[in-house]
Amino acid sequence: MAAPPIPSLLRLLPLLLFPLFFSISLTNGSLQYEMLRLSPLQNPALVSHSSLRAETLTLDSTSATSLHLRIAHRDSLFPSNSTPEETFLRRLSRDFSRVSSLASNSQNPNRSSTARPHVGSGFTSPVISGLSHGSGEYFTRLGIGTPPTSSFMVLDTGSDIIWLQCAPCRHCYSQVDPIYDPRRSHSYSAIPCLSPVCRHLDSPGCDSRRKSCLYEVSYGDGSLTAGDLATETLSFSGGAHVSGVALGCGHDNQGLFVAAAGLLGLGRGPLSFPTQSGRQYGRRFSYCLVDRTSSRATTRTSSAIFGNTAVPGNATWTPLVQNPKMETFYYVEMTGISIGGTRVAGVAASDLKLDPVTGKGGVIIDSGTSVTRLAGPAYAAMRDAFKAGAAGLREAPGGFSLFDTCYDLSGRKVVKVPTVAMHFAGNGVVQLPAENYLIPVDTKGTFCFAFAGTESGVSIIGNIQQQGFRVVFDGDNGKIGFVPRGC
Repeated sequence: MAAPPIPSLLRLLPLLLFPLFFSISLTNGSLQYEMLRLSPLQNPALVSHSSLRAETLTLDSTSATSLHLRIAHRDSLFPSNSTPEETFLRRLSRDFSRVSSLASNSQNPNRSSTARPHVGSGFTSPVISGLSHGSGEYFTRLGIGTPPTSSFMVLDTGSDIIWLQCAPCRHCYSQVDPIYDPRRSHSYSAIPCLSPVCRHLDSPGCDSRRKSCLYEVSYGDGSLTAGDLATETLSFSGGAHVSGVALGCGHDNQGLFVAAAGLLGLGRGPLSFPTQSGRQYGRRFSYCLVDRTSSRATTRTSSAIFGNTAVPGNATWTPLVQNPKMETFYYVEMTGISIGGTRVAGVAASDLKLDPVTGKGGVIIDSGTSVTRLAGPAYAAMRDAFKAGAAGLREAPGGFSLFDTCYDLSGRKVVKVPTVAMHFAGNGVVQLPAENYLIPVDTKGTFCFAFAGTESGVSIIGNIQQQGFRVVFDGDNGKIGFVPRGC
């Protein structure tokens, strides 16, 4: 049989290569599509505590002004006898609580950076925080004090205050590591009541006997932490450390902060870790989150970088928006959404815009929220456009939990889905991989469109949509960036 001519081979080449690639954009008429390789829901591959401890944070070999941090999703750290469906439903339950907390805080801002300390032995005043239910979604390990006590800490872009449980404990929940004892640390120092740092709290308290600053953080589910505001040294493997960090040393803690010793706030406020370490690392950090249920999670790890190398040169940038009523959250201006390569007419920028007078509305980038929420009209228009483009898929009636658009893809290995892209101010376009918006929700082959509507006014871009991107927070230059395939 004669060999086919060269042009025929060239025509066959894409077909021969196609099984190797599943993120190729295809065009069918006026719509663009991607091919999504399907795998059912599974529990995440476990990450050993020892590997996280060994690789937590190392000083960058080329720059003394960067820190590299390994992070892991909470479901990857703690073994569970639950089915994949049960694990996923708990995640959605935590997500609902967190979104409720973020929405409540953003719609009822009450920060007061000039508040004077109360005089007395205690106080009760909630502090703005995005952590709501459970112990957050992403963990890391670092050392507290001198000599350091190694501790799991939650990373949270929706919170400012750094805090951890401290001995002696009047009330403490269960954590994996020994509780930090400030009496054994040479670098611990209480912050005086009249210190400018104390005034950064929403409503600080004062221990009248010791003249030291008191803090309290309370959450929507009744969880709280309260104790002394102090300065301490945070240390990381590789010899890196940050001294004089203001943090809450909690002697009264209650709620569902399972396993973690405390929280490392990554928000925009004056008490957050990026702000406090800004002299060393320039208020620049980035993270890349690996899909916790993906088989690739065993070969690629989620990570965070602080400092110069946190900012790559190939990012898609959009300006950060300042909310004068709420300094913690990272707001951006979303201008639209495309489905299948076409802008969705019903997604109005006005529905997603922040009102600088009231502080309401807007779009937040958040590490601790899983599912992206969009203002009701914008979500409805986006969903309807996606459903029209995915008309060839078999719908699963009734939805699943908070998802109202699901498909029965049982028995299939690959499907064609419309592309999804988010548009931001500054002409930034972020094209989402298909696995970031059509996700498995059970082991039977049900996949759901991983967005939801909200009537609270504030929209939130969650970590499912962020997976695989290096998300860059450049506080010094007031912008946020997205780098695809950044892990």
